[in-house]
Amino acid sequence: MTEETKKTESAGGQYAAILIRNTTRTSGDIRDTLIMLRLHKKFTCTLVPAIPSFKGMLNKTKDFIAYGEVDDETVKLLNEKRGNDDNLFHLHPPRGGFERKGIKRNFVQGGAIGYRGTKINDLIKRMI
Repeated sequence: MTEETKKTESAGGQYAAILIRNTTRTSGDIRDTLIMLRLHKKFTCTLVPAIPSFKGMLNKTKDFIAYGEVDDETVKLLNEKRGNDDNLFHLHPPRGGFERKGIKRNFVQGGAIGYRGTKINDLIKRMI
């Protein structure tokens, strides 16, 4: 492990990734990457460490998932409400629906998919 990897893991930096769109008719490499992230069904959330290999996987699948940095409060809430041992959580569709432009546009354009930063915590709280 590199110095940066050890530092990130010890600091507890984590990303939460939620599968938003269906994977029908997608290329095999994207589907394989989603399987490696353990995102098999819609509205499944997984927690991954903030290391470069996982960042690359999240960036590759950004057209199908919503992801961002998750805080300790949200992780604790996920474990209380939907807890299990392997950091894999099955969530509900969000209360109040997705953002105004739907699930086909990225978050910067007003949609639901892609990188959200710390606003992923708000989405997870609406989906618990």
